[in-house]
Amino acid sequence: MTDAPSRAVMLFGTEEKVAPAKMLRAGPLTAELDGANLRYVKVHGVEALRGIAFIVRDRHWGTCPAEIQNLKVGQGPASFEVSYEAVCRDQAQRLHYRAQITGRSDGTLEFIAEGEAETEFLTNRVGFVVLHPLAGVAGAQVRVTHTDGRVEEARFPRLISPGQPFFDIRALAHEVLPGLWATCTMEGDAYEMEDHRNWTDASYKTYIRPLSKPRPFTLQAGERFTQRVALTLAGRGGAPAPGAGDEIQIRVGGPTGAMPRLGLWVAPDEAAAALAVRDQIERIAPGFLVGQLDLRDADASRRLADLKALADATGVRVTLEIVLPNLRPPAAELQEAAAMVSAAGLHPEVVHASPHEYLKSWQPNERWPEVPPLEEIYDAARAAFPGSRIGGGMLAYFTELNRKPPPMAHADFISHTTSPLVHDADDRAVMETLEALPWVAESVRALAAGKPYRIGPSMLGMRMNPYGAGPLDNPDNRRLAMARNDPRQRGLFGAAWHLGYAARMAKADVEALSLSAPVGAFGAVHAPAPFPQPWYEQRGSGVYPVYHVLRGLAAGAGRPRLETDPSNGAVVQAVAWQDGAGAVLWVANLTGERQRVRIAGLPAVKGRLTVLDTGTFVAAAGGPDGFEAGAAEGALDRLELEAFAVARLQLA
Repeated sequence: MTDAPSRAVMLFGTEEKVAPAKMLRAGPLTAELDGANLRYVKVHGVEALRGIAFIVRDRHWGTCPAEIQNLKVGQGPASFEVSYEAVCRDQAQRLHYRAQITGRSDGTLEFIAEGEAETEFLTNRVGFVVLHPLAGVAGAQVRVTHTDGRVEEARFPRLISPGQPFFDIRALAHEVLPGLWATCTMEGDAYEMEDHRNWTDASYKTYIRPLSKPRPFTLQAGERFTQRVALTLAGRGGAPAPGAGDEIQIRVGGPTGAMPRLGLWVAPDEAAAALAVRDQIERIAPGFLVGQLDLRDADASRRLADLKALADATGVRVTLEIVLPNLRPPAAELQEAAAMVSAAGLHPEVVHASPHEYLKSWQPNERWPEVPPLEEIYDAARAAFPGSRIGGGMLAYFTELNRKPPPMAHADFISHTTSPLVHDADDRAVMETLEALPWVAESVRALAAGKPYRIGPSMLGMRMNPYGAGPLDNPDNRRLAMARNDPRQRGLFGAAWHLGYAARMAKADVEALSLSAPVGAFGAVHAPAPFPQPWYEQRGSGVYPVYHVLRGLAAGAGRPRLETDPSNGAVVQAVAWQDGAGAVLWVANLTGERQRVRIAGLPAVKGRLTVLDTGTFVAAAGGPDGFEAGAAEGALDRLELEAFAVARLQLA
């Protein structure tokens, strides 16, 4: 099959259509109506709120989609009005609500929701979520008005707060522009805030119904609710922010640190399938493979044998995660693990052991499960695997690490992973998670006691779900929060996201980074799978765009990293390193719009340019050399990148 796939499949790996957002304007205020909710609420062009959403969650924290009816949007010369009705339901329960959104010429905004449960409705949350952005807000002053009227002068956390930084909230006020304050008032119950950066969401989230109340809880049939969020402005500031222009500049500087080693995740049940594409994996030349030994798995010995075969076939060393059943002392369980690993012929370079209870999430103020001290587990791992480096931290996400910092005196490095799908799955929200990574890295450094920092396996889909029964199936190949299979893994979006992730974490000086997998839901190479893979499954073979990004990053491992400074890192990201007498620069467009990019600071203006976009997609998908085939000599000081395009610049 040689015909090109649709543009949607090339970009996102799915034909799912996304309705465009509608721009709303009221005096100095602008906002986007995205479906039923508001995004990017700006005052004089400066983001005051990242979003206001009315959200219904199920008992596993999954989002119940809202069926929108009777949507009406009215835009006047200096005001707007939006109204709609919505139904949220699953096979067993149903509720409906009516919403009214109003923007006025003085910049005030109001969002009201009134609803009723039509049946008993079991839920973890029904209500408003308000997001404050990070830029200009992280670490800044905030005035917190509590439900009793008391006003607290405080600051948004700089380091990521493991628990809720503020409770019992009625209103939050912060300075949007010098002298201009925006106050967000929230009614319907007491609100509290969590630091959304824990999950790599690029925001602080204020939500209704305190987590100290029982959850899940039941809305009784016929039970009604009314909630309101309002934004008001005060002060004499408000000069319009200068425009950023239509060109992004990337300045390349001198050496600063080294590029991290790149690893790939090998799911226990996918090592055999990965062995079938070992030639393609060998061409990536990853620095290591991350495998897992779960001692609760009756088939663990066979899975270790498959991992050993893959490691031998590709010539790559293994980092081994070990999940402990916590039925015997850690020393006994880890000696058992060491015997199984030895019998398989594996000699792991790195071992990271964790009790299985820590694969789930626990609130900081909750009673945590009874497990042996991590000091004892790490020391037992060192005794059982004397030739391996011993990891500290979590096999789960940064959230869990932040809530349970490891005893670093007993570990050789600190580690965790991330997923961008915990709370939202739309394209912009997923790409925005990259904005939170520098704050994650700064917070990890504060916990690391000077030890090295490794991150991953991290990918678009969720390999585990600490907050529910498990990652969701995605048989319809949609953009779906908490899903294992994310279709964008197989599109240009996935390549751009992975390049952006690597760029952010390389700047954080991580020593190792694991991204994606050989095959499967997180794969770089096509293989038969129990989920849709449009175009590829008809073609029968090929590699995904992310393959070429991973191969490029693996080639840079250990080389002197060059400083890269994009003028707008939310739009374009870049990473560069010295390569002999020359340099290699990778650039990713993180948006769905064409971007013009100017490169400054390179030692030469000519070299070899290779672009991964819709025009080169089919050739790149053909195999490991498909991307290289598109390289051409030319000027490198200016680029035009299509939606989610990735470019490699090589200078001799």
